[in-house]
Amino acid sequence: MDVAGLQAELREFAQARDWEKFHDPKNLTTALAVEAAELMELFQWSTNSESRGARSDPAILDAAREEIADVLIYLLRLADVLSIDLDAAVRAKIAINAEKYPVEHSKGTATKYNRRST
Repeated sequence: MDVAGLQAELREFAQARDWEKFHDPKNLTTALAVEAAELMELFQWSTNSESRGARSDPAILDAAREEIADVLIYLLRLADVLSIDLDAAVRAKIAINAEKYPVEHSKGTATKYNRRST
């Protein structure tokens, strides 16, 4: 995925429509949360097993694809507006998570790092 290219395309899309004035961090985070909620809504009353079956339901899969794209679009715009290097941010967070969740303490458990017994 060409993150910088997508951000440039989204920036141009917003500029052409004079939407940059609306793309401040508050509005973008709000839009991101709304789109994430719309994605959650697709699975709201599903069991875990039913949600795993979404891959074989074309209607759910199409709706999820669109909502995931919306979430990513707003996330890319937010990072662009804040001048955050997503590659560096993700790699730094992976390193932080590796320290918080070492394999020997985390494998096979969903217990948060600050609630596990050592």
